[in-house]
Order: sequence, then C-alpha cells, then structure tokens
Amino acid sequence: MKARTQQVSAAAVALVLLVADLATKAWALRALGDGRQLELLGGLVPLTLAFNTGAAFGLTIGDDPRWIFVPVTLVAVAFLVTLLVQARPGDELRSLASALVLAGALGNLYDRVRWDRGVVDFIGPIDLGFMLWPIFNVADMAITVGAILLAIAFWREETSRDRTADGAEDPAQPVQSSGTAPSS
Repeated sequence: MKARTQQVSAAAVALVLLVADLATKAWALRALGDGRQLELLGGLVPLTLAFNTGAAFGLTIGDDPRWIFVPVTLVAVAFLVTLLVQARPGDELRSLASALVLAGALGNLYDRVRWDRGVVDFIGPIDLGFMLWPIFNVADMAITVGAILLAIAFWREETSRDRTADGAEDPAQPVQSSGTAPSS
C-alpha cells in the first residue's frame, strides 16, 4: 500500500510540473513572442524567448536533431517509469527524483514533437559575472534538480548495499526479533 501511495504521489508531482512547464511556455510565447524582454528580481533574471533545437546548453547535433532526441527521450521516459515502479516502499527520494526528470523530459518532448522550432526556453540569460548562463525553462530545472537527486538516491542505495554486503544491517529492512528475551 505504501509503494502505491508513493507512486501516486510521484505521478502527481510529475503532472503538476508538466502542467507548470507547458503553461509557462505558453505564457512566454504570448508575452515574449514579439521580441520583448521582461525582468524579474530587479533585473537579475531576464525573461527572453528562445527556441533550442539542440541539446542541453544549446549544443547542436545535425540540421534537425529532434528526430534523434524524440526516440532517445522515449527510451528515457520508459526507464524513468521503470524506476518509479521499481522504487522500494520508503524510497521517496528515488520516486521524487524520477518524477522530476520524467516531467521535464515530457515537457521538452512535447515541444520537439509539436514543431521544428525547438524547445521553448525563456528564463535567462542570467549574468553570473564571469559568463552568461544559457536560457532555460521549467522542464530544464526539473530535469537538473531531478538528476542531482537521482544521483544521490543511487549513491544512497549503493552505500546501503555495500553495508549489507559487509555484514552490517540494511537500514531499509526491519530488524527481526529472535523471539527470545535478552539475557542479563
């Protein structure tokens, strides 16, 4: 029952983020489509409409890379759904991380499938003082945070397996009672 609740919660997070991504992209197309630029936080975060036909950070792969990205994203989506389904009860970090990456992947996949203009990006570029951080979107933020959390979740799982293999108790497993009273 706990695993099912965990999966439903992760699906809800993914759905909320996907809707937020699609809604903010639709807003950006309307509000920034005429070349206008807006600013948030006193100019620290500019909002500029851009279309990314490449990979992360605008890296390009060929003339129309979306037909490379679409199947790769579909494989990633299948992998993320598998991670969600196979998450052990109590492994909320893995479930949350998978949901974040899944939502971001689906948000950017939608843009790649619907047109050849690319993924709608609109947050940035952000001046870090030594470089301009590339323009991104809500999906990109979800993917980035989710990937970091997924790496932490995998590291924790590996650490737990190592402790179990070394003879230490697995913290994810309940302690079994021998049924006898301790001797004094």
